[in-house]
Amino acid sequence: MPEFTGSPDGAGRRLAFVCSRFNLEVVQRLHDGAFVTAREAGVAADDIDVFWVPGAWEIPVVVRRLLELGRYDGIVTLGAVIRGDTPHFDYVAGEAASGLQALSLEFGVPVAFGILTTDNDEQAEARAGGAHGNKGSDAVLVALEMADLFARLDAVDAVDGDDA
Repeated sequence: MPEFTGSPDGAGRRLAFVCSRFNLEVVQRLHDGAFVTAREAGVAADDIDVFWVPGAWEIPVVVRRLLELGRYDGIVTLGAVIRGDTPHFDYVAGEAASGLQALSLEFGVPVAFGILTTDNDEQAEARAGGAHGNKGSDAVLVALEMADLFARLDAVDAVDGDDA
């Protein structure tokens, strides 16, 4: 029984980071962790493009434009939506998540969800290089592993297509 797993090897991979400026101090730490991890995984600095948007709400529309270009092996989204006193959090976090999932499914390119959705500032800080690690770093590893898995699936499809 064949089993397939992707590798987070970034050699030859091209990534886009789409980062929210809202809650910039937290997002900057996510970005920094993501960049270091991408470089450690073998992604060349010139193969990482970074796009800054006003907030998490704007991330999916920029991701769509980037996916339409067809030049990225994976997209890493970075932001921090911190719950407040109004339902604004629910709309922004939920719609960003569903929009990004839909785009990944539509285009067949991994879109890693590195948007923190926390109840308070302390939780966000803990996930942006604090006690709970750096979720930006984690998102890069997800994007790279999924890009490699997609390449393996394409290779299986090409082999199976030759038998048809």
